[in-house]
Amino acid sequence: MALYPSDQTETAYNGKDRNAVEAGLTPQTELWNGRLAMIGFLAYLLWDLNGYSVVRDVLHIVAYNSH
Repeated sequence: MALYPSDQTETAYNGKDRNAVEAGLTPQTELWNGRLAMIGFLAYLLWDLNGYSVVRDVLHIVAYNSH
């Protein structure tokens, strides 16, 4: 059993490299979309931990306008 992916594993989706940057609705674009979403979510969490909470600010505005 191999510890690392083989060429066969790398091209298992649709016969192309799974890390290829492609346009359209392909398995490769879905992988890149997920990766970028994870980076964005982590960036927001770090931003929020530093005290710049967009969610908190929006909730304060909504609560202020409801009175």
